[in-house]
Amino acid sequence: MPRLEDAIKNMVEVFVENAKEDGTLNKDELKNMMEKEFDCGSLPSMDFDKAMGRMDKNHDGEVNFREFATCVAFIANCCYNKKTGKGKGCGRKGEGCH
Repeated sequence: MPRLEDAIKNMVEVFVENAKEDGTLNKDELKNMMEKEFDCGSLPSMDFDKAMGRMDKNHDGEVNFREFATCVAFIANCCYNKKTGKGKGCGRKGEGCH
């Protein structure tokens, strides 16, 4: 399977495996999933409450797939910035995301 297609498939599977039947994750479920799915150094350092507030666009206390995908895109952008030294924030070149 092509790498990008595999990455998308894995992202969907991880969300489905961790989400409740209604297709959402609460803050604790999301935090547990992120800790399980990312190496310690891969996630940008963040206050998780602040991150949850940014992800939970409809302010219902839960994250749906669209909100989760936005979070993954943010983390991917941070990893890109770290790898290339471009962009703002999310760490320095060479840290975290491999």
